[in-house]
Amino acid sequence: MDYDYLIKLLCVGDSGVGKTSFLYKYTDGVFHTQFISTVGIDFREKTVIYQQNGRQHRIHLQLWDTAGQERDAMGFLLLFDLTNEASFLEVRNWIEQLKTHSLSDDPDIVLCGHKCDLQEKRLVNQNRAREFAKNHNLAYLETSAKTGQNIDRAIDILLDRVMYRMEHSVEYAMLCASGRRRQSLQKLQARQERKICTC
Repeated sequence: MDYDYLIKLLCVGDSGVGKTSFLYKYTDGVFHTQFISTVGIDFREKTVIYQQNGRQHRIHLQLWDTAGQERDAMGFLLLFDLTNEASFLEVRNWIEQLKTHSLSDDPDIVLCGHKCDLQEKRLVNQNRAREFAKNHNLAYLETSAKTGQNIDRAIDILLDRVMYRMEHSVEYAMLCASGRRRQSLQKLQARQERKICTC
């Protein structure tokens, strides 16, 4: 299969928050009501066309659904269940784990309040979740594998952040090699401050 980039994204969160159904909805467009808890490591794949600086790139996404073992992804979808208060309280721990075990101490993370179709069972207030995300500089979306709400958008936002980081890491390395390190740092910092999205 031909592609320009292979990008590995990891879906994390407490057991039962809907990680597997989230990924199946994105890759296959279907909603399964029942899954067994993921044992070991599983992943889905999808190739997408990504526009960047007026150019199109074919990106092959590997979307990993783990039971906690896989830690070398380029970006993270962090899910909690809007009907389960305990899964929201664990989000802080997941963020710390990702910072500790990922390739970067400031990993790209999109926080998803999942199962938003179950409004009558909701236990986590939207404003509370948004405030938490804002305090941790995370994009926040409410998603549903059942209706498809914000599933594609969550991955698009994460892919934007990963591609931005990759593009600027290469640019930074090239500028450093040419002896313009301080100037490049200032430029990159200014650009990043303009482009950060905290949806």
